[in-house]
Amino acid sequence: MRVVIAEDELLLREGLSRVLEGDGIEVLAAVGTAVELEADVAQLAPDLVITDIRMPPTHTDEGLQAAVRIRRRHPGTAVVVLSQHVQRRYADELLAPGEGGVGYLLKQRIADIGTFTADLRRVRDGGTALDPEVVAVLLTRAGKAGGPALGALTPRQLEVLGLMAEGRSNARIAARLGLSEKAVVQHTSRIYDAFALPVDPDDHRRVLAVVRFLSDAGGRPGAQ
Repeated sequence: MRVVIAEDELLLREGLSRVLEGDGIEVLAAVGTAVELEADVAQLAPDLVITDIRMPPTHTDEGLQAAVRIRRRHPGTAVVVLSQHVQRRYADELLAPGEGGVGYLLKQRIADIGTFTADLRRVRDGGTALDPEVVAVLLTRAGKAGGPALGALTPRQLEVLGLMAEGRSNARIAARLGLSEKAVVQHTSRIYDAFALPVDPDDHRRVLAVVRFLSDAGGRPGAQ
């Protein structure tokens, strides 16, 4: 996998580069501004971009806006944005196209190197990697929208739903919750029924369907 990194803090930029290279990921460039990021993506055509959200000169959302433009202009390049905290607006903008090859993770997740690089590879392959705190925001917003679908789910099914939205496979969900895979399949089937979604064994498509439902539900009148 070939990656371009954008992070304005030098130590974090260098540390992230070393983490990725230590896991067999090729870092084509590591830059400190969103302008440099977009230029390098156009020139180097990486498989994946990792960018901080808040970048110079204003340290607001330059990295996020660069990520959105990269998704639009270079559809073959996957994008993962990193942040120190969750902002609902950031999730909205990043997930708006309703397509895979995108991730929104908190910087603290980098410490779990194995999970972090696995998430990067899943995004590179067209999947979705959402931080548990991002998923919690989507679930809370969808719940406040007042739709009946979430209310029809049991507490266990809500747990399964959250892990589905993070991009976890049935096997990973089963291991996390101490369930059999058969039990997880039964829960996911009930979730699909509640959301009126077609059952799909493909992990990527099912995550996109769930995320799209949560985003749409949160955008309905009455959502906060």
